[in-house]
Amino acid sequence: MATTIVTPAQDAVVSEIEIAAPPERVFQALTASDQLVRWWTNDICKAELWKMDARRGGRWHCRMRSETLSINGTSVFEANGEILEFDPPRLLVYSWLTNWAPPATPESVVRWELAASAGGTKVKMTHSGLSADLAKDYSNGWPDVVSRLKNFAEAWPR
Repeated sequence: MATTIVTPAQDAVVSEIEIAAPPERVFQALTASDQLVRWWTNDICKAELWKMDARRGGRWHCRMRSETLSINGTSVFEANGEILEFDPPRLLVYSWLTNWAPPATPESVVRWELAASAGGTKVKMTHSGLSADLAKDYSNGWPDVVSRLKNFAEAWPR
């Protein structure tokens, strides 16, 4: 299970998990569009689209839909941004902008750090540049996301 905290400044969410798969496999799950659309989905929000131009300066975009959830008047959730840092298989950093955030919410940043460990890969995800309210909200969502990454990466045929 993922451990997740909101930083003392209440401007970031940090979620960490151990995945029994090599860093190369986990990084592939984080950057391959066909894999992202498979694991970045659950019973509440179905991923419809994931596009990732996996390189520094590349763009990414996802769209999810929910039949039971609405946030700020939308049930079709879209997020996008630019890849700011790209160092396979240890670091992926991208800007994050969504259509479900309150109006005038600035871009934030999602940082995935991967480190080889005895059990496979230690993953640390940091979502920074958030307001206190958004940090609280995202602290409820990111544990599920990193747990789905773990389940997907560990189930992949070796």
